Amino acid sequence: MANDHPNQILAPRWLIPVAPRDEVLEDHAVWIRDGRIEAILTREQARERQRATEEPVDWVDLPSHALIPGLVNGHTHAAMSLMRGLADDLPLMTWLEEHIWPVEGQMLGHDFVRDGTMLAAVEMIRSGTTTLSDMYFFPEAAIEAVQAAGLRGIFGIVVIDNPNPWSANAEEALAKGVELVNDWRHHSRIEFTLAPHAPYTVGDAALERVRTMSDQLDLPVHMHVHETAHEVKSTLAATGERPLARLDRLGLLNERLVAVHMTQLTEAEIARLAVTGTHVLHSPQSNLKLASGFCPVAKLLEAGVNVGLGTDGAASNNDLDMLDEMRTAALIAKPVANDAAAVSAHQALHMATLGSARAFGLDDRIGSIEPGKQADLVAVDLDAPETQPVYDAVSTLVYSASRAQVSDVWVDGRALLRHGQLRGLDSRAIIERANTWREPIRRAKPAV
Repeated sequence: MANDHPNQILAPRWLIPVAPRDEVLEDHAVWIRDGRIEAILTREQARERQRATEEPVDWVDLPSHALIPGLVNGHTHAAMSLMRGLADDLPLMTWLEEHIWPVEGQMLGHDFVRDGTMLAAVEMIRSGTTTLSDMYFFPEAAIEAVQAAGLRGIFGIVVIDNPNPWSANAEEALAKGVELVNDWRHHSRIEFTLAPHAPYTVGDAALERVRTMSDQLDLPVHMHVHETAHEVKSTLAATGERPLARLDRLGLLNERLVAVHMTQLTEAEIARLAVTGTHVLHSPQSNLKLASGFCPVAKLLEAGVNVGLGTDGAASNNDLDMLDEMRTAALIAKPVANDAAAVSAHQALHMATLGSARAFGLDDRIGSIEPGKQADLVAVDLDAPETQPVYDAVSTLVYSASRAQVSDVWVDGRALLRHGQLRGLDSRAIIERANTWREPIRRAKPAV
């Protein structure tokens, strides 16, 4: 992989560190050494330090750019990029049961996941994502793709009771997961979660095993929860218990749980999430497209619940654009809360960076521009008619900027995108490989 020299000074027009919150620095620079953020300096201090050091240091001028932490896509199914647009304009269970699951039953395998994740990786790099939390089958194939792309990845060990092409049952999935965790334990850019699919696809015995393994291995639990009103109502009718109450009874409501979607919440449930330290992962565009409902983000934040942000998969979004996801999160929160001040631009950016990082226990390494953290950084060029004039760089970034303005992306100080051009990846070859799946997938799709 092409690699810029690890010792660099990035000098943007606006430096947006995310922590401290609401801070925007001008005439500042970020000193990167050996893949980490060494210091945040004024431009004058940075020039002086560059002259004084005996080590070679590259100066990267970003004269019209906002420099932000790398975006952390907290929930995606990356390989589903191969099914983008396959079954649109359908409710969740129809979409899953009559279209997605039948195709997966025929098509899923190592090569499918590798090729789909490579396509997703290109899209994510080009839109400023540096870390993805993936929940999908054949995680070893997704790891292969993310490693080749140079991204940081958090990989879910998908647990589901029914047989699937990756595992015969929950026990086999967990056994494979333990092996993967051990194989990659010491890799700096690879992390894992336990990923029971949803309360309606995983029984109590498997969830109890997940809870035990989460405790033993200190792994987060990444799970779809309270995604739709139908899910909650049908479970309540069948068992007399809401899904979240069941998870609480099984000991899964804690600081390791990352609950995705959460569109159906009572005031008491929100209070319980806050007390237990449970994280919520918001995917607004997927929720809108599948008519799943509205996550009460403003109420969650007010209660002190940590909220992250993710795109979901490209089959239900239909893109992996975290800049656009931020805008949607900020906009949709306002009518839901009946408050134009709900979920500010700064809060949306926090959700897409430090909020998602914190959900997975990585906030000491990524999610903000602070000395000692990994140099996962993104430059967005605001010198375009659509983003001028700039009065507030964060508001401009969230409400006006597009992924086409992402000019540069670094992970561990290595440039994955420079001046809008990918480094070390052949996007044309990746697209051509992805397109070889189109006709097989089309043939596998049931005629409904």
